Amino acid sequence: MAKPRRTEEAAAVAQVRGVARVDRRTKNLVARLQAGDIAIIDHADLDRIAAEGLIQRQVAAVVNASSSSTGRYPNLGPLLLCSAGIPVLDAAGPGVMAVPDGSRVVLDEDVLLRVGGNGASTIARGTRLHLAAAEETLDEAKRGISSELERFAENTIQYIRDERDVLLEATRLPKTRTSFDGRHVLIVVRGHGHREDLSALRSYIRELDPLLIGVDGGADALLEFGLEPDMIIGDMDSVSTKGLVSGAELVVHAYAGGKAPGLDRVHALGLPSVLFEATGTSEDIAMLMAFEEGAELIVAVGTHANLVEFLDKGRKGMASTFLTRLRVGPILVDAKGVSRLYRSTVKRVDLLLLVGAALLALAIAVWLSEPMRLYVRLMWIDVRNLWFDIKQAIFG
Repeated sequence: MAKPRRTEEAAAVAQVRGVARVDRRTKNLVARLQAGDIAIIDHADLDRIAAEGLIQRQVAAVVNASSSSTGRYPNLGPLLLCSAGIPVLDAAGPGVMAVPDGSRVVLDEDVLLRVGGNGASTIARGTRLHLAAAEETLDEAKRGISSELERFAENTIQYIRDERDVLLEATRLPKTRTSFDGRHVLIVVRGHGHREDLSALRSYIRELDPLLIGVDGGADALLEFGLEPDMIIGDMDSVSTKGLVSGAELVVHAYAGGKAPGLDRVHALGLPSVLFEATGTSEDIAMLMAFEEGAELIVAVGTHANLVEFLDKGRKGMASTFLTRLRVGPILVDAKGVSRLYRSTVKRVDLLLLVGAALLALAIAVWLSEPMRLYVRLMWIDVRNLWFDIKQAIFG
């Protein structure tokens, strides 16, 4: 009798109930998720930043229409979700994206059910990810990274052919009112570890007053630290309204053909902006502008700095970022991980020694100075008189 009861308990634990929140773009969905929601996404090769956003929002479960890890490269998203104890239904199929946003759903092992007045109906089936399987997939992807490196090289060469004028000349860069000449420029992308690194750079920002550039959501990251961006660069689809109206100069990133997802939003707010069409990423534009406009130093926070992060962006984006870093390298300082480089610690013994030395110095100063000795005597007399008055008042 005990064994069936454990089976029933295990089944109950496997079921996850919540409100479905649906969006094909994970970064858009993260902005409106509430704790306990079930996120339904269509995100092949779920990247680290997206997974961290879902974890931070404390979702009850994640349902992915696509494969969270295709094996193309070692993406960390699935492993992070499983390590955080968040159930993941993988490869649920494109039909799951038709689930009405806000509907009540139940994840029962490898089945997603919709709850209604007539009971529960099956919406989709997929593969329930577990930590061991996520680790195994990651290891396999690491072993097969060579083919992805070949595609990376091919894409880089193609990008040089198509966009060499952007990388080698400044003629296509937009004209802005913000002056970069001779200044330090801090470029903030809302990437992995950006909060810790921004916190570690507080003294640098306070003392050198760099020009602050927020790349899309990086503008909100600056505002969270009480810093106002001087410029915001991006497609403006992941910046809060508070960021857009902060007074920063807006450079709207348009893709090939002139399509700019966030331009209508900027116009609706009645804000002036500069449009720049480029095939690279918004952080590339920020670095190139700072470099070509005469910045003395570029400090990058939260940007993409290693192969896995380039691959997370997709091959179209990673080549431009790689080449841009080669171009601006002489003045580029990457702040990624600076918060882990050194942590200042004060030992208790050192603190006690410092206080003791200060008290000793004060005692010596009083002993050598006649006016100070007289002042201390008078204070002592006042304290004794006060104590006498208190005893008289209490005991009579």
